[in-house]
Amino acid sequence: MNNADRQYLKIVQEILDHGYYDNNRTGVSTYKLPHQIMQFDLAREFPILTSKFVGFKTAVKEMLWIYRDQSNSVLKLQEENVHIWDEWMKPDGTIGTAYGWVVREYQQVDKLIAALKNNPQDRRMILNLWQIPHLDGGSLYPCAFMTLWDVTDGRLNCMLVQRSGDMPLGVPFNMTQYAVLVHLIAQVTDLAPGLFTHVINNAHIYENQVEGMREQLSRGEAPEAPTLWINPEIKNFYDFTMDDIKLENYQHLGKIKMEVSV
Repeated sequence: MNNADRQYLKIVQEILDHGYYDNNRTGVSTYKLPHQIMQFDLAREFPILTSKFVGFKTAVKEMLWIYRDQSNSVLKLQEENVHIWDEWMKPDGTIGTAYGWVVREYQQVDKLIAALKNNPQDRRMILNLWQIPHLDGGSLYPCAFMTLWDVTDGRLNCMLVQRSGDMPLGVPFNMTQYAVLVHLIAQVTDLAPGLFTHVINNAHIYENQVEGMREQLSRGEAPEAPTLWINPEIKNFYDFTMDDIKLENYQHLGKIKMEVSV
C-alpha cells in the first residue's frame, strides 16, 4: 500500500475506533480526534489516495485559485467547472475576505518566494490565511489556514496546519493540493521538494460518512502512488496553468459518495 493511504487510513481507523462523539456548528455530529499528523517525503512519493478516487484536477484548480489567482470569486471557479464553494457564495459571487483575498491583501506569495530566493534560512516564512480583522468578512473561516516553510540542504519543506479536517472529503483534497503547491514553489525557487507535514487539529468524520469510510477501509490493496509531472519550463509561479501540472498513471479503487456538511 502506498504511503498516503497507509497514514490516512490509520487515522480513519483510529477515529472510528476511539473518536470522541459530539455535535458541532453544522448540526451533524462527528467522531473526532485531535492533533493528527501525516508526513510525506515528496522526493519519494506523491501523496494522493488510491483507495478511492480523489479529484486531482479540481483540488489543484482550487489551490491555484487561492495562491496563483489570489481570488475570492466563486464565479471564476464555476467557469472552470469547480463547484465546491457554491454553498458558501455571497450575493456578490464571492466568499468575501477569505482565502485568496487574504493572500493578495498581504502579498503573501510574493514575500514567500522572495524570502526563499534571498534568505532561505529565514525562520519566519509563513503563509497565514487566519487574519483576525478579516475573518468575519469571509463566508467561512479558513480550514487549512497556515503553511510554514523551511529550506534544509537544498530541499523545500512545508508544514500545513489545518484547524478542522473533514477526513472523508476535505483532507484528501488538502493533502494533495498542498503537496502540489510545494512542488510548484520549489521549482520556481530552484529547490528540490522535501518534506510535507500535514497537521490536523480536529480530524473528524461526520456520522453520515461512517458507512463510506468503512467501505474504504474494507477495500483491497490500494494501488501504488502515481507520478506528478510539472512542466520544467515554468520559472514564474504565476505562469503555471493546469496544462503544466499532470498526474501520470493514477490508478484507484473508484469513487465513494459521501455527504458534505455545511
